[in-house]
Amino acid sequence: MGNHVAAAGLTRPPRHTLPPLGIAATHMKTLKDLFLDELADIYDAERRIVKALPKLAKAATCPELKKGILAHLKETEGHVTKLEKVFQSFDLKAKGKTCEATVGLLAEGDEIAADFKGSPAINAALISSAQKVEHYEIASYGCLHEWAGLLGKKEASTLLLQILNEEKETNNTLTELARSYCNQEALMESGKKDTARVPNGVPPSIDKKVAPKKMERNRAASVSF
Repeated sequence: MGNHVAAAGLTRPPRHTLPPLGIAATHMKTLKDLFLDELADIYDAERRIVKALPKLAKAATCPELKKGILAHLKETEGHVTKLEKVFQSFDLKAKGKTCEATVGLLAEGDEIAADFKGSPAINAALISSAQKVEHYEIASYGCLHEWAGLLGKKEASTLLLQILNEEKETNNTLTELARSYCNQEALMESGKKDTARVPNGVPPSIDKKVAPKKMERNRAASVSF
């Protein structure tokens, strides 16, 4: 075959210049690259959420929801610190990458808060917006926790699991508050109060006689969304 190629005046390119089939000549991305990319994404997201939560709390009219949002603000600040430690475990300085998903979710939340201002459905609307963000965070931290373990980064995996569990608890608490009060509140006509459901204007979720057991435990440890 080689003689025929030479006889035809053709030259075969050196073997080492031919890239393997299906593999680009550029750098191949690895799981570590994916992990660090997603870590930068969620780091940016958490910092944006820290700035957004005070506005969410201000828009809430349910005392329990407002209290919980402000408590979660402190928790989220802790998440930022933990993520910086995760970066350090990879010998890197914490650096964010614009999280387009969170940018969109927070913008939508601002729009909903404006649209439902003064409505009996305002608190249900705010919980819906908050849970969309929580679900994004839960998905992100679930992946990051698993990947950190596969990469052999035990400290990072532990920190990410802590955040993941806190985000799951936040989502569960929001669900309970929505079911125990805010969704029912949203059914009320504007300007009217259902005194049978809201005795003395106090949401059932903070009434010990009707509060779910889990909500009671959360209060004992300070409400944390």
